[in-house]
Order: sequence, then structure tokens, then C-alpha cells
Amino acid sequence: MAPRNPRRTERDRSRRVLSQNFLTDRTALARIIRVADPDPSGLLLEIGAGRGQLTQPLAARCGRLTAYEVDPAAGRELAAVCAALPNVEHRQADFLAAEPPPEPFAVVGNIPWSLTSAVVRWCLAAPRLRSATLLTQLEYARRRSGDYGRWTRLTVQTWPEIEWRLAGRVPRTAFRPVPAVDAGILRIERRPEPLLSTAALPAYRRLVGLGFEGLGGSLAATLRRHHPPARVASALRATRIAPDTPVGYVWPEQWLVLFRLLHAR
Repeated sequence: MAPRNPRRTERDRSRRVLSQNFLTDRTALARIIRVADPDPSGLLLEIGAGRGQLTQPLAARCGRLTAYEVDPAAGRELAAVCAALPNVEHRQADFLAAEPPPEPFAVVGNIPWSLTSAVVRWCLAAPRLRSATLLTQLEYARRRSGDYGRWTRLTVQTWPEIEWRLAGRVPRTAFRPVPAVDAGILRIERRPEPLLSTAALPAYRRLVGLGFEGLGGSLAATLRRHHPPARVASALRATRIAPDTPVGYVWPEQWLVLFRLLHAR
């Protein structure tokens, strides 16, 4: 058996460092565009535009598109694609270093999986973001959207303002090179109106933060450290949460009811 060639090209190293897996399956591309549902007159930012596989069909459906790609090799191909699209601006830059636009906008991207958390944080911090349609590792999309029947602290804390949804699955064979796992289409959408008043949001986030500390072994025990035990017991009964329920199994909707009951005047 011939020995493996230990030499890697610059392109190989770039793919490894940048977590590049280009989406090549046309059915998957079309599905992402359907989920993104671009605003025909709005601004769209594309993250990790690569060679322009998504750029062209997205440009045909939105008002303006800014395509970000940090890899110089892929960026050269992308620049040629963008040059033929009058409503597209190509930026050879790190998306995470960009300032969010001052106008309403949406985000779409086949993002580097190693940067998923950083991209999500950027999106959540952008005040004018309307939606983000992100191709992530399937496991990440399932966790954030509650698809396992469990909920993460980030999802619950942002739920009054942000809807998280697993909008589809993409098999690993749809990418080149083929990654080790399947992908999920994660849809993050800002609600037109928050489910709580703006004034109540900080207190709600504090309550969720306390609950996820896990002190005492259950949500009930944790809440009793900060609220009268009788009130906690009453709120849990009203929301049909068993006293020994682990915090991750409490639905976002139940958290909203808990908050209203525990903070009722």
C-alpha cells in the first residue's frame, strides 16, 4: 500500500482552517432559499459566500445583497460572480468584524461550523436584524430549536424576542468536501412584537439565568432560593411543571408563564 502523501496544498490548509464545506446540491440550495424567503426590496447579507453557489439565486430574489468571503482563493471566484450582478456587493472581509447595517436586514449563510456560536452571537446583537437562515451542524440546530425536547439557556432567554426553528436537514453528501456529519437549516427570526414588554425583558432574562444555574438540583429548588416557596409551588402547578423537572425540559412558553406568575404584583 502506497504511503499517504503528507504534503497539503495551500487550498487544503485553507479549507481545514476555515471549516470550508461548499454546498453543491441544487435541491439543498433551493431549499435554503425557500426558507430564507428574501425580501424583494430588502437588504441581505450572505456569510461565507464561497464561490457564489447561493449568491446568484439570492441576488435574483432580494433588493440588495452584500456577499462576505474571507478566503482569498474562493473570493477571487466570488468576485467574478458578483461583477455580473448589479445588486451585489462583494466584500473580501471577515463578516464577524463588520458593523451591523443601520437599516433592517436579513442574513443567509453556509457558515463555517467552527464559527457557528460567534455568528449567532453577532446576529442576536444586531438590533435591526429581521432574520438569519444559517446552515449549521445538525446537532447545533436541533439543540437551539428544542428539537431534542430540551431547551438551551440562550434559546429560552431570547425567546420573547426571537423565534428559533429547525427548518430542514441537509445530508452531508450535499457538500464538497464531504463533512463528517449532516447539516441543519437553522432559522432565527426576530418577532415583530416581543412577547414581553421591553421593560420586563431584563427581569425575565435574570429569572432564566437563575434557573439555569442548576443550584439545588431542580428548577423548583433553584427558584425557591430567590422567591417565596409557596409562590414557586403555585407557579409550577399552574404551568404543569413537576417540582423535580430538570431545567432544560421546561418549554419557553412555560418560562413566560412562570415569569408572569412570579413577578405579578
